[in-house]
Amino acid sequence: MITIENDTNLYASFKAKDTRFDGRFFVGVSSTGIYCRPVCWAKQPKSENCTFYRTAAEAEQAGYRPCLLCRPELAPGSSISDATTNLAHRAARMLEEHCQSGQSLNELASLLGCTDRHLRRVFTAEYNVPPVQYLQTCRLLLAKNLLTDTNLSILDVAMAAGFGSLRRFNDLFKKHYNLAPTALRKKMSEKKQTGSGITLALGYRPPYHWDKMLQFLAGRAIKGVEIVKSNEYMRTVRLENAVGKKLCGWVVVGHNDKKNTLNVTVCESLLPVLPQVLARIKHLFDLYCDPCAVYEKLHAMNDIHPGFCVLGTRVPGCFDAFEMAVRAVLGQQITVKAASTLAARIVNSYGTPIQTGIEGLTHVFPTPEKVAAMGENITDNFGVLGVISTRSNTIYKLAQAFIQGEIVFSLCAQPEEEMKKLMKIKGVGSWTAQYIAMRSMEWPDSFLEKDAGVKKALQPYTSSEILEMSEAWRPWRSYATVNLWNTL
Repeated sequence: MITIENDTNLYASFKAKDTRFDGRFFVGVSSTGIYCRPVCWAKQPKSENCTFYRTAAEAEQAGYRPCLLCRPELAPGSSISDATTNLAHRAARMLEEHCQSGQSLNELASLLGCTDRHLRRVFTAEYNVPPVQYLQTCRLLLAKNLLTDTNLSILDVAMAAGFGSLRRFNDLFKKHYNLAPTALRKKMSEKKQTGSGITLALGYRPPYHWDKMLQFLAGRAIKGVEIVKSNEYMRTVRLENAVGKKLCGWVVVGHNDKKNTLNVTVCESLLPVLPQVLARIKHLFDLYCDPCAVYEKLHAMNDIHPGFCVLGTRVPGCFDAFEMAVRAVLGQQITVKAASTLAARIVNSYGTPIQTGIEGLTHVFPTPEKVAAMGENITDNFGVLGVISTRSNTIYKLAQAFIQGEIVFSLCAQPEEEMKKLMKIKGVGSWTAQYIAMRSMEWPDSFLEKDAGVKKALQPYTSSEILEMSEAWRPWRSYATVNLWNTL
């Protein structure tokens, strides 16, 4: 529970419906037995009836049920910045993404470079609940979201949320929410969606510059794999389920600025990996960002030039780390458009064809295994597509690194150490390593002082002067980089 000294300020934020605090705390209301987001528009409870919690899991552990009006499952998560909090937050993200997999705490701790005992201690200190309780709340809230917004059967909801059995799902749902899943469905009067796929909402903290995000993704879209049109982002997907089976499908992401959410439509073939899909969409569109915290540190950029830093700017992440890393290598010292052309040729020749029913989405990107299997022939295979031999060999080494797990390309405990490993690969320099860390590893403090766009925005400063200047922008230099790109 959040310390009592903060309760007066937290109640004021709750009363003001301050969007800056959405997802940063939850409010348990003793007179109703429910817990709410700080932006809930229900009748304001008295302060003496309110108790404040850092997470939904902590509120549920205290015996509160989620509000059906503000829907705590839509609250944005927390951004990552430093030290002990960093470790706990990374663990929370991984629990959300892999809530279907049955991954043990020991396996999770190993991925984060610590013991399970240390992780349990740090996690409980940060969130006031053990990891197992947090995981259970992730599953329950995902199930609640599916019950509210989709026509999936109760069994499909239970499996998609990672419960493993319908009986276990029903028992836990009734125990924690005092309501059967079928009863919740009857309570919600909203008309359910029809058509292909299922659509869920993911919340963010406003403001969100959707047009800038789409502009960035459209410029780097790989033909056949990604499309930006009709104010939406669409792509093909390949993910592994808990038993290692590869599943293919598609997703479409749109924007609802009135509700501060992204609408994510997922084809039903991806239901067995739904938490992974949603986690990757959150990463791709930087939904965990706290824009006010970033702006507070970076607004001094506007002293250099008005408009350099814009409140609400996001860092585009990635959906597929290997795909993005290959795209980064292809983009070395050539234009964005030329790199997209080369990537499209690789997809057309070596990607896996897929039927999506969406015009233009025709392939999934080649796997690391398929690329590594080319061996020495990769220079010839990619050479006829226009990729020079040095970059072909770098892509081959990257594929091997992915397969062998030598480098963690996703959310990791020490991105700076992973970048050092990356730069040991011939053909990967500082720019490429920093770019991969920024977009794939969720490292908020990457900085590309030698990037052509950054140098152009900050001319006539030299690279060394730009790097020195950037020290004042820590730990949010990735956001500083994107802000500079957006000025061009």
